[in-house]
Amino acid sequence: MSLQEQFDQAQADSKNLPERPDNMTLLKIYALFKQASSGDASGDRPGMTDFVGRAKFDAWDALKGTSQDEAKQQYIDLIEELK
Repeated sequence: MSLQEQFDQAQADSKNLPERPDNMTLLKIYALFKQASSGDASGDRPGMTDFVGRAKFDAWDALKGTSQDEAKQQYIDLIEELK
C-alpha cells in the first residue's frame, strides 16, 4: 500500500476512533493533516479573539519545514496509536 493510500485510510479511521482524543491530540491530528495535505502554514495568523483558529494555526505553523511525506507518516502512526 502506498503512503498516500495509507494516509487516506488513516483519514477514514480517524472518524471511527473508539474514544474522542483530548484537545492537544486533536490539535496534533489537525496540524499533521494540514501539513501533509497543504505543506507549510500560510496566510495570516487569526486574531486574539479567535482562540480555536489561533491554536490550530499555531499547531500547524509549529510543523514548518516538515516534509509532506513525513507529516503523512506521522499522521498515520498517530491514528494507529489511537485505534
